[in-house]
Amino acid sequence: MKSEKKIIEWTAECDPCKGTGIYVGVAERAGIGVVCNRCKGSGRVEHRVEYNTFARRNKRTNVKRVIQTNPGLLCGKLNNLTEFGGMPYSDWIRGQSFKSGMEMRRFTCPSWWYQSADYQRKPDWKECIILGSFSSCGHFTNKANCWKRFDKEKRGTL
Repeated sequence: MKSEKKIIEWTAECDPCKGTGIYVGVAERAGIGVVCNRCKGSGRVEHRVEYNTFARRNKRTNVKRVIQTNPGLLCGKLNNLTEFGGMPYSDWIRGQSFKSGMEMRRFTCPSWWYQSADYQRKPDWKECIILGSFSSCGHFTNKANCWKRFDKEKRGTL
C-alpha cells in the first residue's frame, strides 16, 4: 500500500481576538483595542494542512544505530557507534525492544538517561543532584558505579 497526499483546508474564527478582529490583552485598557496581529483585523484565519496518509513505516538508509532517546548530547562522531548504546537499525526495524545495557552509559548517569528515556524508571536517590546539570554531580565522574547500583536494584530490567 502506498501513502497518498491529502490536503485539508478550512476557515476558522481567530482565537486571539475571538473573531472580532480587535485584540484586547493585558496592555490594552480603558476601552483601547488593537488590530489583531494574527488575523490582521479580519476575525478569521485560513488553515491548510498537507500530509501523506500512513501506509507503513518507511525505512531509513542513513541510520546504522538507534538510541532510545537523546538526552541532549552530540552523538555519532566517535570511533564506534556502539559507544552511544542503542541497537543496530536492523534490529530496531524488526521490532526489538530496548534492554538494560543499551543506555548511553558512557556519557550519562541513570538519572540523566531515564529523565528522558522513561521517567518512571529514573532513580530517586538522595545522592543525586537536585539542581544544576547532571554532569556537575559529585558522583558523575564515577557514573559506572551509579549504573552498577541501578542494575543491582533491578531498575535495569525492562
